[in-house]
Amino acid sequence: MNARTRVLVATAVPAERDAVARAFPGAAEEVRLPGGTTLLRTDGGHDLLAAGVGPALAAASTATALTAAALTGTPYGLVVSAGIGGGFQPEAPVGSLVVADAITAADLGAETPDGFLPVTDLGFGTVTHLPSNSLVRGVVEATGARPGTVLTVSTVTGTATRAATLRERHPRALAEGMEGFGVAEAAAAHGVPVLEIRAVSNPVGPRDRAAWRIGDALAALAGAFGKIAPALESWNTHDD
Repeated sequence: MNARTRVLVATAVPAERDAVARAFPGAAEEVRLPGGTTLLRTDGGHDLLAAGVGPALAAASTATALTAAALTGTPYGLVVSAGIGGGFQPEAPVGSLVVADAITAADLGAETPDGFLPVTDLGFGTVTHLPSNSLVRGVVEATGARPGTVLTVSTVTGTATRAATLRERHPRALAEGMEGFGVAEAAAAHGVPVLEIRAVSNPVGPRDRAAWRIGDALAALAGAFGKIAPALESWNTHDD
């Protein structure tokens, strides 16, 4: 890679995208891509994408941005899935940051009489993408984020029973979101490294809106990018 890596940051919704954009003061330009996809191009060298909610739409939107960049001869060197999400307690309290050292699809597979089988046990596909060790270390050192597995779910956890089941299947899980695996699948298809960062807005478990701290989580996300942006831009694959 070049000394300055071109970075695509994929969030779910505009509020997350705009929080990340606060880390890059200066003008930002909207760029229209095919399929109604819109990039926010910042002075900081990052393209910000509100990719949509859920793994399927996130994958489709991210793939569109990656393809458009490749076709114009300006490919990305890194894709970051970023946003807020639920944190498994007590390891990832509300307001904390989590960086994925494994991005795992928690519910991609089949229910059987003997329990859940991931798609890999059915003989095809993948359920986990592993980000660069050096990138994960850099985020941890710069922000104090906790490293661990971040789960991607299509249905947000809303009960203590479901939270316990996920922790039993994935003992290293720290957080859950709805887009990371989709973004990672798109990045992998293009041969581009991926990273996932989550700011914890609520506990994983029973839905209690009074306990959500979305504003605090968005502020933590913006603060994280203010600290790690130079490291993302200068990173290259030889660092691992």
